Amino acid sequence: MEQAVQSLQNSGDVLFMMLGAVMIFAMHGGFAFLEVGTVRRRSQVNALVKILSDWSVSTVIYFMIGFPLAYGISFLRPAGDLLADRQGFDLVHFFFLLTFAAAIPAIISGGIAERAKFWTQVLAGGIFVGIIYPFFEALIWGQLSVADGKPIGLQGLLANTFGAPFHDYAGSVVVHSMGGWLALPAIITLGARLGRYGSTGKSHPLPVSNIPFLALGSWILCVGWFGFNVMSAQSYTGISGLVAVNSLLAMVGGVIFALVFSRNDPGFVHNGALAGLVAICAGSDIVHPLGAFFVGGIGALIFVKLFTIEQERLKIDDVLGVWPLHGVVGTWGGISAGIFGQKFLGGMGGVSFISQLAGSATAIIIALGAGFAVYSVLHKTVGIRLSEEEEMVGADLSIHHIEAYPEEGVRPRL
Repeated sequence: MEQAVQSLQNSGDVLFMMLGAVMIFAMHGGFAFLEVGTVRRRSQVNALVKILSDWSVSTVIYFMIGFPLAYGISFLRPAGDLLADRQGFDLVHFFFLLTFAAAIPAIISGGIAERAKFWTQVLAGGIFVGIIYPFFEALIWGQLSVADGKPIGLQGLLANTFGAPFHDYAGSVVVHSMGGWLALPAIITLGARLGRYGSTGKSHPLPVSNIPFLALGSWILCVGWFGFNVMSAQSYTGISGLVAVNSLLAMVGGVIFALVFSRNDPGFVHNGALAGLVAICAGSDIVHPLGAFFVGGIGALIFVKLFTIEQERLKIDDVLGVWPLHGVVGTWGGISAGIFGQKFLGGMGGVSFISQLAGSATAIIIALGAGFAVYSVLHKTVGIRLSEEEEMVGADLSIHHIEAYPEEGVRPRL
C-alpha cells in the first residue's frame, strides 16, 4: 500500500513538472513574437528562426553539460535506469529547468536583433547555457548551494554572515538578471543598428513593425509565466496559491504603472506586464499580494524610465530593452524579496536584505565578466556582426534567403 501511494505521488510530481515545462516552453513562442513585433519587417523571419534554433541547441547542450554541471546528475546511463529513478523524475526535472536555461539566449536575442551574425550568436548561447548559467544555477539552486540539508558555498557564506541564504524562488536573478546582464556586453560590442543614431549621434528611433504581434508575444509570455512561477514548487504537494496570486498582482501592477508613467504607450504597457512578472519571480512565495503589486509596479516604472535613458542618453541600441527589462528589473526582483518579504511588510520573513543585495550583485559581476569575455573573443575571431551590406538588405534575406511575406515580392503573370 505504501509503495503504491509513493508511486502515485511520484507520477503526480512527474506530471506536475511536465505541465510546467510545457507551459514555459510555450513562453519561447512569446519571446519569438515579442521580437517579431518589435523588429522591422526585414528581420521577422530571423527572429522566429533564432528563438527555435537557440532552443534546440540549448536542449542538447543543457542535457549533456549544463544540467549535470548544475545538479551533478548525468543522463549517460541506460534508459531503464533513468526511468527507475522516481519514474523518470530527473528527466522531466531536466525538461523543466531547460526551459529556464534556454531563456538566456532568448533574452539576449531581443537585445542584439537585426545586426548579429546567426551562427556566432548560436555559439555564444551554447556557451552560456552549457557553462556560465549552470555555474550560477549551481551556486543558488544546485549542487554548490546545499549539502546534507545545509547551505554551502555562496549560500552558506550569506546564511552564516547575514542570517539567511539568497532567496530566488523562480528566477528573477538566476534567469532574468543573468540573461539581461549577459546581453549588455553583446549589445555594446555590436554597436547600434545602421541609422539608429546617425553620424552626429542624434537619436532616430526605428519604428516597430507590428504592434499586434508584440502584444501577442506579451500575452503568451504572461500566460506561460504562471508555469514559470507556480510550477517552481517542482512538486504538486508544494503548489502555492500565494505564488499564483502574487504573480497576477505583480503583472497587473506592472501594467498599471506602465500605463500611467508611459502615457498609454502600447509597447511600454505590454512590456510593463513582463517587467512586473520578472520582478516578482524571486519573492513570489514570501511577499504579501499587495506587496507583489508594488514590486511589479516599481519594476515597470524602472523599465519605462531606464529604457528611455538607455536609448536616448546612453545611446545603447537595445532593441527590445532586455537590459532594463530583464537585467535591471531582475536585479530589483532579487532585492525586493529582501524588502517586501519582511514580516513587518506582511511577508513571510526568513529573508535577509543584505543577502539579497549580495546575491543580486554576484549575478551582475558573473554575467558582465562572462559576457564581455565571450563576445570579445568572438568579435576578434569569427566576428559577431553582419556586414553593412547584409544589414541593409536585412537579416531575413541575408541569412535565411526569404522574406516574412514572400508573396509580396512575386508579380502575377498576365
